[in-house]
Amino acid sequence: MHTLGRSDRVDLPALGLKNIHAKIDTGAYTSSLHCSRAEVKDGILEFVLLDDEHPEFTGMVFSFTEFETRLIKNSFGVAENRYVIRTTIKIFDEEIQTEFSLSDRDALRFPILLGRKILRNRFVIDVAKKNLSYRNKKSRISKR
Repeated sequence: MHTLGRSDRVDLPALGLKNIHAKIDTGAYTSSLHCSRAEVKDGILEFVLLDDEHPEFTGMVFSFTEFETRLIKNSFGVAENRYVIRTTIKIFDEEIQTEFSLSDRDALRFPILLGRKILRNRFVIDVAKKNLSYRNKKSRISKR
């Protein structure tokens, strides 16, 4: 079982995103992904990840035919209807299929929040540390 710190950098290979800042939040149940615009057109969810001020912003529109709408409580305890998608996240070279709710995290420091659902039985959290997966990845690359 790997150890994660309070934050790290993760990849979302199916979405073409690498080394994106993620906050580890054991208080949150679901994981969340920053989405600046999301709408359903003819039964297809279309959305743009991140926003134009983020260094990894591409402006690319993603389309998902399989998605859900769920009532999810935000950090203030207020329930919000959010779109939920399934995609792959890569941490410590392990690819994990998981769910992300799409939400506007523009005012927040981290575009990705990883909640208990993905962390449980996979990772131990040490809040005194950060970027453990990312450092592991960088050291493997530099040894090549």
